[in-house]
Amino acid sequence: MKSAVGSVKNTSLSLIFSDFKEITKAKLAVSVVFSSIAGYFLGAYQINAVSLLLLTFGGYCMVGASNAFNQIIEKDLDALMNRTKNRPIPSGRMSVKTALTIAIILTVLGVVALFALSPKTAMFGAISIFLYTSVYTPLKTKTPLAVFVGAFPGAIPFMLGWVAATDDFGIEPGTLFMIQFFWQFPHFWALGWMLDEDYKKAGFKMLPTGKKDKGTIMQIILYTIWMIVISIMPVFGITGRLSLSVTAAILVLLAGLVMLFFAFRLYEKRDNSTARRLMLASVTYISLIQIIYVVDKFI
Repeated sequence: MKSAVGSVKNTSLSLIFSDFKEITKAKLAVSVVFSSIAGYFLGAYQINAVSLLLLTFGGYCMVGASNAFNQIIEKDLDALMNRTKNRPIPSGRMSVKTALTIAIILTVLGVVALFALSPKTAMFGAISIFLYTSVYTPLKTKTPLAVFVGAFPGAIPFMLGWVAATDDFGIEPGTLFMIQFFWQFPHFWALGWMLDEDYKKAGFKMLPTGKKDKGTIMQIILYTIWMIVISIMPVFGITGRLSLSVTAAILVLLAGLVMLFFAFRLYEKRDNSTARRLMLASVTYISLIQIIYVVDKFI
C-alpha cells in the first residue's frame, strides 16, 4: 500500500515538474541562458562563479516568466493550434491562477538575481519581459511587424551577459545585440513558414508578406546577409574590446554561408521540409558562433 502511495506521489511530482518545464519552455529558456553566459564570458575580465550562477538563475527566471505570461495571455488561441493545444493551461492541467503565480514569482526572483549583478542588468531583463508580454504577444494577431518587435527582447540575452560582466553598455554589447537581432528574422520566418497553417487557426500573422511566397523568402535572404555582415564585423577592429581573429571570422562566415544556402534552397523549393532545414541551421548557427566567439577570446 505504501509503495502504491509513493508511486502516485512520484507520478504527481513528475507531472508537476513536466508542466513547469512546459509553462516556462525549458528548452528555449536554457538556450537563451546559454546566450547570456556566452556574452558574460566575452565581457568578463575574470570569471566569477557567483555572478555566473546569478546570471543563469536570473536569466532562466526572466525567460520562464515571459513564457508563462505569454501562455496565460494566449491560452484561448493555444487551444486552437495543434502544436500548443496540449500545453498546461489549454489542456486543463494547470489553472490560470497557478500559472500567474509562477510567472509573478519568477519575475520577482529574476529581477532580484539580476539586480544583484547590476541595476543595468536587471533593467534590461525587465525590459525584455515587458516587450515580450505587453507588446510582442498582443501584436501577433494584429500585424507581421510583431516579429520585428519580438526581435528586441529576443536579442537582449547575448548582450545581457556582457552587461552583467561589465556593468557597461557600449559598442560591444550593442554588436552582440545586433547579431542576435538580425538572426531572429530568418529563424522565426522559417518557423512561421513551417507552421503557417497552424498559426492561421489562431489568427497569428508571422510571415512578413502574410504568405508563403518569394517575397517572404527574399526578406529571409536579406536579413541573413545582414546577420552575416554584423557577425564578422569584430574582425575589423571597430567594435571595441569585442574582437575576432581572422580564423574565427572565417569560421563564422562559413557558418553563415551554410545558413544562407538553406535560405536560397527555400527560395528554390518553397516547401516545409526546406524551411525546417533552414530553421535547424539557424539554431545551429547562433549556438556555434557564440562558441566560436568565446573560444577565440581565450585561445
